[in-house]
Amino acid sequence: MKSNDKGLDRVTMSSLIVALGIIYGDIGTSPLYVLKAIVGDRPINELLIYGGVSCIFWTLVIQTTIKYIWLTLKADNEGEGGIFSLYALVRRYGKWLAIPTILGATTLLADGIITPPITVASSIEGLGIVIPNLPVVTIVIIILSLLFFFQRFGTQKIGWSFGPMMVLWFSMLFVLGLNQVLHHPEVLKSLNPYYAFMLLTEYPQGFWLLGAVFLATTGAEALYSDLGHCGRKNIRITWIFVKISLIFNYMGQAAWIMHKGLPVLGGLNPFFEIMPHWFLLSGIIIATASSIIASQALISGSYTLISEAMNLNFWPRVKVRQPTELKGQIYIPSVNNILWFGCILMILYFRSSTHMEAAYGFSITIAMMMTTILLSYFMIYRLKWNKYLVIAILLLFAGVEFSFFIANVVKIKERWMFLFFELFIFMTMYVWYYARLLRNRFLKFVELGKYSHLMKSLSKDDSIPKFATHLVYLTKANNRTEIEEKIINSIFAKKPKRADVYWFVHLNRTEHPYTLDYDINELVEDKVIKVNINVGFRIPLRTELYFKKITQELLISKELNLHIRPDGSNRYNTEPDFKFVVIEKFLSVENEFTLREGLLLNAYFFLRKFGLNDEKAFGLDKSDVEIEYVPLIYHPVENISLHRKQFA
Repeated sequence: MKSNDKGLDRVTMSSLIVALGIIYGDIGTSPLYVLKAIVGDRPINELLIYGGVSCIFWTLVIQTTIKYIWLTLKADNEGEGGIFSLYALVRRYGKWLAIPTILGATTLLADGIITPPITVASSIEGLGIVIPNLPVVTIVIIILSLLFFFQRFGTQKIGWSFGPMMVLWFSMLFVLGLNQVLHHPEVLKSLNPYYAFMLLTEYPQGFWLLGAVFLATTGAEALYSDLGHCGRKNIRITWIFVKISLIFNYMGQAAWIMHKGLPVLGGLNPFFEIMPHWFLLSGIIIATASSIIASQALISGSYTLISEAMNLNFWPRVKVRQPTELKGQIYIPSVNNILWFGCILMILYFRSSTHMEAAYGFSITIAMMMTTILLSYFMIYRLKWNKYLVIAILLLFAGVEFSFFIANVVKIKERWMFLFFELFIFMTMYVWYYARLLRNRFLKFVELGKYSHLMKSLSKDDSIPKFATHLVYLTKANNRTEIEEKIINSIFAKKPKRADVYWFVHLNRTEHPYTLDYDINELVEDKVIKVNINVGFRIPLRTELYFKKITQELLISKELNLHIRPDGSNRYNTEPDFKFVVIEKFLSVENEFTLREGLLLNAYFFLRKFGLNDEKAFGLDKSDVEIEYVPLIYHPVENISLHRKQFA
């Protein structure tokens, strides 16, 4: 698979710095809390400390480096990554793949609610070393609230500083860690997998420490999602620097713990303890800035995720804004508000990063397992790898990820309230996707050619008032010669709609991210025209804009005549008179459903109330739109026991 954007594969110093600023926010800030979470209040000994670092190192090797950096980045959809891009590549090979996609997307969005508070809280808590009795919760709420408030203005103005700041951050991680390792080089033996094995098998309750170890790789899924911003080569090269910095920092923290001689940590954070006292304030400021950048990356990723979900029919259409001219940068107000509310609830409920560590990680284990399932289909059907090789790879990752999942299951009791949020996201995606499939299953299509002569006759019938010069319908019919029966009824039933030209526009969402082209099928010359517009799943729908551009091109090439309006207004305005008809459906009471169908469809129409209507969702100008309401009838009620009353 080759990137559609050759520029992303170009490696320069600038592109590498940009990659550092965008890609590694989440995984890069993990040293703030991971080793502290592993040690906790447990008695300090060599097996715990060296075993913990060994587990972190081999997790970064197997899970992050091999699975994501080497393998998953191969699954680029014309340069784009993320679970929806991966799904778009493999969806034709299994209808059921929608379920792991929904689960993966749900848990990724959940990550966007807990990552910002835990990273910001971890960095602000470091200030407590300098300023006792610091109101950490209040400060974190203020920082997060400001961060979400400024999303509406875009991050272009401050984005230029992300790269240099993360270069400074990772350099700081490396130098601080290296300083401790040089003083205590025996910590290098912690890289031996023997210590990891012994920790998990011999240390009391050692297996359950995997729940804390997993925090070291939680940003790997977000790393894949950001593939489209930087390109595969830039990510792979920068990962070398990032991984070395992370490993040395973890070893540095371990060296400090071992040679401090403390029986327990006693609430100390080894990340801040390895800083020289004169550098502490500067280090905390850098850590805070990096945690904000990490939060920004998760927030921006959530916008992209929901945008893709809408375009692939997994989420109700909501308002999307583009705050800057920067390609791909979007702002979704409803998602911003949900994330802000969720983040504030997290910090108010857990109060400290230590408590959040106990609840963090469960969601991402599920996201990673779902990616593994989709990835196996990609390797078999797109890469054409040997089936047995794929099974071996699948078993390796499944074994690692299932172990992490089991270790994280115990966290459910710490995060029970969080499950309601995840259930809400999952049910929204499930209902929206499967209810639309159900609706489409009952759509009735007819041959457009059978009615083209009637349209031609209606167009010339001067006894009927003209409805519009150009009458445009949006159709779901993939076949070039078919149309929905409801559209034919709209044209001919009740008051027939006379027009000079009848247009039928089909919007086809492609599996490629940035496709934008069209083809035309003219059934009756200059009278009945079917247009098929192919739109990539990352491109917003601007139907009226696309359509008018197509008609302009047809006029220039003289494939379309500009019809004269009956009122003679063409003399003053040469623009064609377009009228779009949008057919809004409502659930008729004349239906008998199975339990599943009834629940799905009623939930679907309930969710529609909170999203954009078709007029706004498809990018149509209100002044050019006529809305018709038609009942949606799938299974009419039969066998009605209605009898005429007989009078004596």
